[in-house]
Amino acid sequence: MPKLGMQPIRKRQLIDATLSTINEVGINDATFAQIAKKAGVSTGIISHYFKDKSGLLEATMRHITSQLKAAIMARLAPLEGASCEQRLCAIVDGNFDDSQVGSASVKAWLNFWSSSLHQQKLKRLEHVSSGRLVSMLVVEFRRELPHQAAREAGYGLASLIDGLWLRSALSGKPFNTTLAKKITHQYIQQQLNPMSQS
Repeated sequence: MPKLGMQPIRKRQLIDATLSTINEVGINDATFAQIAKKAGVSTGIISHYFKDKSGLLEATMRHITSQLKAAIMARLAPLEGASCEQRLCAIVDGNFDDSQVGSASVKAWLNFWSSSLHQQKLKRLEHVSSGRLVSMLVVEFRRELPHQAAREAGYGLASLIDGLWLRSALSGKPFNTTLAKKITHQYIQQQLNPMSQS
């Protein structure tokens, strides 16, 4: 976690430089010197505010997850009285926002997931992020499904989102947003209207 007192513009410079460096060489080969050069700051500034690469990755992922939350909220805002299906589709679409599926963000997420297996602070952040998604989906499904069915449908949809995202990331090809939305929207319809699918 960055120390207090850092100017927002400088923090954004460092995060952008971190994403760019991860995109080019990955987190393992990224160095403070490379990131500092891209950000136009000294390596001492990075060390002062973030201590190590883990701290910088955490700050970067907090930024990306805040973008994810904003993308979802922007889509839900005009849908206050909308149907359960419309709101679930909006949450899905927010997860496939450009801020989440660009090359740099994809590589940062992959590095984050991998690092969170071994670093407690990152693991906590990952649990909060994934838990928030499942909770949002379950709340929406609960509007039309019994409690247990809603929990299972929410967990299933979150897993489908992650699976589509991971499959695309590992393929090395650009994320196919249209196909991902089609598959997840069909899943939502199947969960809400199982009889219509038979």
